[in-house]
Amino acid sequence: MALLGRLVLLGSVLQLAHLGSAQTIKSVTDGRIIEANEGTVAPAAVQVDGGDLQLTDAVLANLTQLQLSNISLFQFANESDQLKQSLSGGCKTYPGDVLYPSQSVWRVFDLLTGGALIKTVPIGAACYQNSDHYDYAKCQAILAGWTDDAVHEADPTSAMSPLYQGLTCLPQNANVSGATCEIGGYPTYSVNISSVAQIQLAINFARSTNVRLVVRNTGHDFLGKSIGYGALSIWTHHLKDLQFVEQYSDRSSNYSGPAVKVGAGVNVGELYAFADKHGVTAVGGECKGVGVAGGYFTGGGHSPLTGKYGMAADHVLSIDVVLPSGRYVTANAQQNQDLFWAIRGGGGATWGVVTSVTFKVHPKLNFSGVTWNITSGPDTNNTDDLFFEALYAYWRRFPGWADQGSYGYSKIYSRDTGAGYAWDMLPWLVPGMELDDFKDMVADIFNEWTEMGFDFTPQYFEHDNFYETWSTHFPTETVANTNLHTGSRLFPRKTWEDEALLNKTMDILRSIIEDGSRLIQYNMNGAAVPDTPDSAVLPAWRDTVFFGIFGVSWADGISEDELKAANEKLTDDIMQRLRDVTPGSGSYLNEGDVMEPNFGQAFYGANYDRLLQIKAQVDPWDTFWAPTAVGSEDWYITDVPDWLTYQAGKLCRRQDEGGGMQTRS
Repeated sequence: MALLGRLVLLGSVLQLAHLGSAQTIKSVTDGRIIEANEGTVAPAAVQVDGGDLQLTDAVLANLTQLQLSNISLFQFANESDQLKQSLSGGCKTYPGDVLYPSQSVWRVFDLLTGGALIKTVPIGAACYQNSDHYDYAKCQAILAGWTDDAVHEADPTSAMSPLYQGLTCLPQNANVSGATCEIGGYPTYSVNISSVAQIQLAINFARSTNVRLVVRNTGHDFLGKSIGYGALSIWTHHLKDLQFVEQYSDRSSNYSGPAVKVGAGVNVGELYAFADKHGVTAVGGECKGVGVAGGYFTGGGHSPLTGKYGMAADHVLSIDVVLPSGRYVTANAQQNQDLFWAIRGGGGATWGVVTSVTFKVHPKLNFSGVTWNITSGPDTNNTDDLFFEALYAYWRRFPGWADQGSYGYSKIYSRDTGAGYAWDMLPWLVPGMELDDFKDMVADIFNEWTEMGFDFTPQYFEHDNFYETWSTHFPTETVANTNLHTGSRLFPRKTWEDEALLNKTMDILRSIIEDGSRLIQYNMNGAAVPDTPDSAVLPAWRDTVFFGIFGVSWADGISEDELKAANEKLTDDIMQRLRDVTPGSGSYLNEGDVMEPNFGQAFYGANYDRLLQIKAQVDPWDTFWAPTAVGSEDWYITDVPDWLTYQAGKLCRRQDEGGGMQTRS
């Protein structure tokens, strides 16, 4: 047994997908094979109800009895974890620090997870000839698909918003003279998750060693939450399990009906196809690469179906989650109620790692709607003034349409010609409405446009299910922009009850568009439907009839000072103009400005104090941190100048002073 003292590979016993039936242990030191039985080793995970492989106290006790090196690092939470944090000087532990895990410790971790540990190679490394990972064919595929979310989903660390990484290994820059590929803000390691036990091991290890921990599914993240220099990343992308429950019912919920249990790695496109196959409709996002059971629903989750059925968080029946302590629990209306309340709308990367969520689903229904592409400018029949006159007429009708379940999703932007504007409706639809009724609903605005001489060509559609509607009319999202910073604002119904305020708001919206900002706008009703249980969803959503996303962009190759100025313009100019006309409202957490001042109010509203209390109870070790997450104001990223958003510095606890990213809390 002494041969097992340092590094032991538990053969298939520690390959967590096969732990239950393992028969042997293989020593890394000499390759000797030892029979695995109750007298030698217990599995590193056990099968529990529902099929989940878990880490347990009994498993850890048996591994400890084997005197395996560093097993204490994988124990569940205890008081000594906070002592280790204090020894690190107030910062997370990073490569080069005395307390940073050695390679032998990382090797033990890799062995315990069944070889699931991945050392980060930036996705762009394949394009750098001075990199050990240069691969011409792979590089060409990456360049060709760079703006396609699928390219980034398949990589363990790639970010769909690479600006937060620091742009230190862009494939497009590989041929620039002197260019090198650096890891920048990418995590150092990732764990390719296939079981609950691996998540437990990763959390316990990160907490015990004080290594920064991040969570990533697809990388569809606009605020830099899924990356971070020196971090260990929990990559949940391959937890693809989907289960249809024809008649869900339990004591913890007053709901009885169909439901879908969704694994943490399932994206919107996969959920919609699965729901359609089973004859139901699921509430999810508009973009296929959005992970359903992660940041999407924990941020509230607006949907093309929100006007009829509510937010995604309103549909959650039960959540399976690994806590910062390493314990695996279920949260629902009957058990772990505070946690259940907090996760539904209180943000991701905060409360633990969600492994699966059970959502209620709805019957199939009819969808009717319209799309258009309208332009103004000297080469069109619409002047810019007429364009905005038509837009004002559209905005004025938002409350009435919202009350009918309308979902109007469109983009307004300056044309590439340098003159005029474009308005793309992508689409405008109403769930459960027949086409004739939809045409009646829009007749008033279309008649007004015709009378004012506005040139437009509507293209109507009707489908008998949501999956066909979504796959036909919602555009493929362009990701991996390196020159865009966005923020968002929720516009309350009361704006339309004050004529002067409405006119002022519309004038501000026009001025922002004329200043060069794109506007992505949604006419929708965020109100909760009857019998919706209480949750941490931002209260401002419930009075929203207009949700807008705004952004600044810049040319490639600008200076750092110019980049700072662009970021400052968005936060302190564009978004401040909108905050001034919507006092007390807020912003959508998942599509907000990472530099949002007073983010607690903007993203969480009146729920923030309670969320802070629950965070302190669930994660007193601050195992989880992410920009704009609950409690994130207590930490900051070092060595990042104000008005920049890079995740390439150390994460340190804020003392009396500090600097760097996340200082505007």
